[in-house]
Amino acid sequence: MAQQHLHDADGQLALGQPAPPFDLPGTDGKTYSLEDFRGKARALAVIFSCNHCPYAIMSEDRMIALGKEYRDKGVQFILICSNDEVTYPQDSFENMKKRARGKGYPFPYLRDEPQTLAHAYGAKVTPHVFLFDSDLKLCYRGAIDDNINNPNAVKRHYLRDAIEALLAGKPGEIETDRTRAVGCSIKWK
Repeated sequence: MAQQHLHDADGQLALGQPAPPFDLPGTDGKTYSLEDFRGKARALAVIFSCNHCPYAIMSEDRMIALGKEYRDKGVQFILICSNDEVTYPQDSFENMKKRARGKGYPFPYLRDEPQTLAHAYGAKVTPHVFLFDSDLKLCYRGAIDDNINNPNAVKRHYLRDAIEALLAGKPGEIETDRTRAVGCSIKWK
């Protein structure tokens, strides 16, 4: 029987819910599933992103820096593109491969072509962060930080603060566990 995931009134995965499973192709030629990370990651950041959205592009270097900073601390980052590639050919799997190589992504970049995962998570925009603890329960969702337009003007590092609380073994001390993700809407079929 398929596991049901509870969503808030806004349609997003509710805090405390288990990570919806996936089995998706990566730009590196491998296929990834949620089970690849179960019991291996102290935290799992699933970020819905894409190639063409200016907000995703503005956040890309921040995502890469966080991925590099935390990979040796047991935190796994995964980027997922769910956009319709017919309407937005910049987000095709081939262009995703070029983007991941060109930017040197230190994490998997996965293709959700049927868009089922974006629906399961309730992803609304790119970028949209869903952070899970070591038991793969949702602890934080929303934005990377409080200033998508200017990384030098950031005052609140939502994702970093949530990761630090998880690594310290204090998930209850995530001060802000929900924020509004800012970005381009997911491009549905």
